[in-house]
Amino acid sequence: MSIDIGMRLKELRTEHELSQRKLATRAGVTNGLISLIEQNRTSPSIASLKLILDAFPMTFTEFFDVSEDNPDQFVFRSKEMAEIDPARVLGNKSESEVGGISLRQVGGTDKHKLQMLHETYEPGADTGEELYTHEAEEAGLVVSGQIELTVGGEVATLKAGDGYIFDSRKPHRFRNKGRKSCVIVSACTPPSF
Repeated sequence: MSIDIGMRLKELRTEHELSQRKLATRAGVTNGLISLIEQNRTSPSIASLKLILDAFPMTFTEFFDVSEDNPDQFVFRSKEMAEIDPARVLGNKSESEVGGISLRQVGGTDKHKLQMLHETYEPGADTGEELYTHEAEEAGLVVSGQIELTVGGEVATLKAGDGYIFDSRKPHRFRNKGRKSCVIVSACTPPSF
């Protein structure tokens, strides 16, 4: 499912009765950036979008999740998982920055205290040179391939079977420098990505 980032941001800003300038001030970005995003003339980096969403406050998942889930549902088939795909929804500023990343979420974050993701990073995929943060603790297990994980100033390469856990308030980045897709199953609590 693809959403119009510009339209979604404008609806959210209007709903909160904010001008572009007021939102930009709260987010610490230029009002020109807000205008360009709303006109779909530029795609924000993950870090820039995070700054903007923090001004509401709102998580990535809340921004991209337009699905309705049944509060009693406890099984989610593959086709029922919400897709948060930076390559599709943020556009390709550059193939190495956001292309080739797929994030599939189990259930909705508004009804649960845990966010579970099935992540795929194609070769060359990168969450961006600018490290990002969010209010949570996150953990994951590499199912296949390998991923370079940067947390704070430390960099580690994880292979199939390796896991990680860290405070997501520390700046971090995921990058697949390998030649094969990397698949990760991850979770964060509280849901904040």
